[in-house]
Amino acid sequence: MPPRYLPPRVKSDTPDPLDFGGAMSRHGVLARLGQQLALSQRHLAAVSVALPGAMKRFVQAGTLDEHGWTLVADNAAIAAKLRHMQPTLLQLLHEDGLLLQGELRIRVRQR
Repeated sequence: MPPRYLPPRVKSDTPDPLDFGGAMSRHGVLARLGQQLALSQRHLAAVSVALPGAMKRFVQAGTLDEHGWTLVADNAAIAAKLRHMQPTLLQLLHEDGLLLQGELRIRVRQR
């Protein structure tokens, strides 16, 4: 039997890594951020029923804060169309019990 030059490996005492969802739920700030992200996506789902099929891929959910919710358009033409649709989008949000206070902001994505 040849001599062994390296010591045998010792199992470390470090815990197994957490998945992303588990890490977020254990940290207060990250958990709150995750909840805001999920709520923002819920807002997008509520208004996406009013968007024409081809337009949906050019619109994304933005920030949700105490002042309102931001809808992000890929370009100025999409943003202009969203501004025309704003009363309808607000009505859909109110019907789903979302964005009862605050405003619906429409922004163009900065590249």
